Amino acid sequence: MKRFSARNDRRERSQTPPAALLRRLLFVLLVTPVMACGDPNSGTADDDPAPVYETVYRVTPYPSQAGVTVELELRQPKRLLREVRFRAPATRFTDFEGDGEIERDGDTLRWSPPKRGGKLRWKVTVTHKRNASGYDAMLGETWGLFRAEDIVPSAATRGVQGAYSDTRLVFDLPPSWSVVTEYADLEGVFLVVSETRRFKQPKGWIVMGDIGVRREQIAGVEVAVAGPVKNGVRRLDMLALLNWTLPELARVLPELPPLITIVSAADPMWRGGLSAPASLYIHADRPLLSENGTSTLLHEIMHVVLDFSKTKDHDWIVEGLAEFYSLELLRRSGTISRPRFDIAREKQKEWSRSSDRLCGSPSSGATTARAVMVFMELDREIRRKTDGRSNLDDVVSAIVSTAEDIDVDVLDRIVSGIIGENPDALHIDKLPGCRKMEQP
Repeated sequence: MKRFSARNDRRERSQTPPAALLRRLLFVLLVTPVMACGDPNSGTADDDPAPVYETVYRVTPYPSQAGVTVELELRQPKRLLREVRFRAPATRFTDFEGDGEIERDGDTLRWSPPKRGGKLRWKVTVTHKRNASGYDAMLGETWGLFRAEDIVPSAATRGVQGAYSDTRLVFDLPPSWSVVTEYADLEGVFLVVSETRRFKQPKGWIVMGDIGVRREQIAGVEVAVAGPVKNGVRRLDMLALLNWTLPELARVLPELPPLITIVSAADPMWRGGLSAPASLYIHADRPLLSENGTSTLLHEIMHVVLDFSKTKDHDWIVEGLAEFYSLELLRRSGTISRPRFDIAREKQKEWSRSSDRLCGSPSSGATTARAVMVFMELDREIRRKTDGRSNLDDVVSAIVSTAEDIDVDVLDRIVSGIIGENPDALHIDKLPGCRKMEQP
């Protein structure tokens, strides 16, 4: 199985350079645990093998049926993983079968695998309409575009304390098809990496079929832009914009993801942008720069990079920061001039008047514009009260570093730590719809 077809006349190609492949191989060797052999019941607590089990997700698409089958294979030296509870709505995930005990209770599927592991299989209907303007998941005769979360239901596990999975993702594709995910590809095997989950599951956007891809190393990030051929996907245009702006983002947040995958397609896909861990989708017809001076691509890039959690009703913080920095990156990189930036800011201000509240979920376009105004005022206040030593960049760095879910209180506390007092820009009178903050 190869990522690219040999038919050069029908697709854009980008061979992975030998140095990049070597780095990926070294990465796999460093992070892949060694499964222990021998009698699992022998040895003491001190010489027991690391509590690691292997999981392999094998995905087989059936384009004529707009669906896939997924097989989860578990391999373990002893009974480390004892039960997996999937949230699998019966309207989408069907025909579960496999080894061990399988029990469905409404939308919950419980799997108790055999002691040494086993296999669990299911079917999924992929194609899903987001709204009247298009689909957010699609699988057809020549290509498919969807999230791994669309075909692998979220799960909780029960097993030996400290045990964790070494996880792979593989695909059985029709002839001439290839696939791109958010994970590093080693000869058709994708290493699923997660810093927060012991039971690792595939995440993020996937595009497969008759596809083209362009790759480039930008500011230490390997960026891949992929999409079906003959869909008008502007791969090089996107890379050009990121070549200008990602270096500026790296000055704000030096630890950018090592890989960012951008997938794109034309109608009947939804005409917008959607982010996921280390990957994002953008419709092929979306302008890289809109007439109002904003960029959907950079907005979604900010979601990928920020990747922090919020509390209920505080979507405006996430959306506002993503939009604020999409504008700032354009200005700082010189992609748009200062006068053009000022025009874009005024348009945001005008749009914000259509929103009468901030807190509430999800954030509308007008609410996001209002949030941008809050962050612009907050940035000015921080610069003024620190004599230019700090700005909103320091707040964003602190947010990314914190383990807390972000809300108004946490935001206020972070800014107060920088300027030495509660910020005027976050006074409750300026945050309509938000509850009163606790004052020290």
